[in-house]
Amino acid sequence: MYPTIQHANFVGSYVQVSQCPKDGRPEFAFIGRSNVGKSSLINMLLGRKKLAKVSGTPGKTQTINFFDIEQRLYFVDLPGYGYAQISRTKRREWMRMVHSYLQMRDTLQVAFVLIDANIPLQQNDVDFLNWCGQARIPIALVYTKLDRMNRNKQQKNLAAIRKGLLEYWEELPPQFETSAVEGLGREQMWQFINELTEQYYARQNRQ
Repeated sequence: MYPTIQHANFVGSYVQVSQCPKDGRPEFAFIGRSNVGKSSLINMLLGRKKLAKVSGTPGKTQTINFFDIEQRLYFVDLPGYGYAQISRTKRREWMRMVHSYLQMRDTLQVAFVLIDANIPLQQNDVDFLNWCGQARIPIALVYTKLDRMNRNKQQKNLAAIRKGLLEYWEELPPQFETSAVEGLGREQMWQFINELTEQYYARQNRQ
């Protein structure tokens, strides 16, 4: 069962990994193409409406944003990729920041990579997921916006996305089907988050 979140606060925004919190709590990152629904998903998981700022303007998240959850773990909202309406220089800066965070944070438990279930698999999703695989970043796939189509269309689209990914991956990482509108996937994702959090603290206690 997913928890009732009593304490969820925005901690800060950072442009360098060295600035991020150093208290050793486990971290769960969220990333995907711009406008894939990151903020809406985070708010849904936390049972909040406006903790993570939802914007209709792609590319709004430009920093590494930390949220303290129950003084036990962090959610980390990362800049989206694939947004064309910014300069190449700025896109490279964002991705360098994201890559540095993903590779350097020992407290990162998993990066949730969000994929819009309403559209065909995008090349920038493939490129980012393949980079994560090569860099050995722990990831999970989160299919978003499933409320926007009927069940048959959902399964057809998801099957096509999985087929496309299996051209590059022998086995897919953990997967979650979600809707921020309907709360779909909340319990499953929290079960996964709680299991990883408990495992993390159990390892810490053994050291």
